[in-house]
Amino acid sequence: MKIIIIGCGKVGRALTEQLVSENHNITVIDTNPKKIQTITEDLDVMGISGNGAGITTLLEAGVEQADILISVTGSDELNLLCCLIARKASRCQTVARVRNPMYSQEIDFIKAQMGVSMIINPELTAAREIEKLLRFPAASKIDTFANGRIYLVKLKIDSRIPLDGMEVKELPSRSGSDILVCAVEREDTVYIPDGNFVLHENDAISFVASKDQVRSFFKNFSLPIKPVQSVMIVGGGTIGYYLAKQLLKKGVRVRIVENNLERCEALSGLLPDATVIHGDGTDRHLLMEEGLGRAEAFVTLTNLDEENILLALFAKKNSKAKLISKVNRLAFDDIIEGLDVGSVIYPKYLTTDYIIQHVRSMRHSSINTIETLYRLLDNRVEALEFSILESCPVTDIPLADLKIRPGHLVCCIRRGEQVLIPRGQDSIQVGDSVIIVTLERGQQNILDILEH
Repeated sequence: MKIIIIGCGKVGRALTEQLVSENHNITVIDTNPKKIQTITEDLDVMGISGNGAGITTLLEAGVEQADILISVTGSDELNLLCCLIARKASRCQTVARVRNPMYSQEIDFIKAQMGVSMIINPELTAAREIEKLLRFPAASKIDTFANGRIYLVKLKIDSRIPLDGMEVKELPSRSGSDILVCAVEREDTVYIPDGNFVLHENDAISFVASKDQVRSFFKNFSLPIKPVQSVMIVGGGTIGYYLAKQLLKKGVRVRIVENNLERCEALSGLLPDATVIHGDGTDRHLLMEEGLGRAEAFVTLTNLDEENILLALFAKKNSKAKLISKVNRLAFDDIIEGLDVGSVIYPKYLTTDYIIQHVRSMRHSSINTIETLYRLLDNRVEALEFSILESCPVTDIPLADLKIRPGHLVCCIRRGEQVLIPRGQDSIQVGDSVIIVTLERGQQNILDILEH
């Protein structure tokens, strides 16, 4: 497809890299000539230095022939204007990044009136991801499929979960739950395991199950199964506001530490049920005085990645709280993962995942549509949810008889309200939602799992 990306910041570049790897024809636009020069030299894309809201610039970029335009500049209003002009000048679909909470209640109106195909709010998306983690504090990452009916859970095998030396096929009976391990990260290698794969201590495993079965798994190993009831948040920015608002609705006690007095006053008005503390979030004495030792979760959302990670390390030493940190820069994610600071949220990854999912779903297939996409384990594994629309070579055949390519796993099937962890005699049927985990990137058709 021909895709125009406006804005060459972190998200714009990450999107460009991913879409180029999936063989799309990309044109990038930015007002900064240096950014354009860098991205065109590093990647095989066309670059235009100019204002993405200008019709002359858009025509030069080929908007009339474009399939989709994605605007991810730093300005919400500019992103919406770029999409509006693109819609007037062409028939392409449009995606806008919109971050201001002021617009969050008006998303449906904006999409309908301006013809924007998709609006992504990174801060709201990040807050929702954090809230999911607080439902099951034992997990280091949780993704959901089938409108929240199916969970993909990541956790580390340690002394709490004595699975060292166990084969994957033994896990359901050992854990007393119907789950399927679909990916294992061991040091620098990622595996899509078969039933004979042997687990070791310090492996990070990702498994699929229904919500009730996840609860059963955690209960069997005496891991916490109740959502946290008290959360301390350092950083009262947009993500902190969205997160606190969601948690307060569920009756969770929320304390927010924010060093900007004006922002504290604003938060007190917006979140009257939260305790807002004006102070330096890096002040260790302040954190302990305000109840860090008693908090069930500690979430660091300042604008400094280093500060967030150091605060998490401090909290790990001085509390038993569930730890969640926000990281914006992607360059050192492999180092951060090795620090064992609980869960790390990357808003940039979340944004690109949602946009990539939308782009892939545009490649129309009579066989399937892509409902959900997640990239796991440092982007080395993809989990995709396909909705099966019609009979095809993967339907009505026992999975044991399908010639599935190495590095692919059918790990869950949703049939109506029923969630199936598939066995060899189960088959995919028309109308099912099927979750595939794969080591390959860029797949958009369920038939890609078959050997040719």
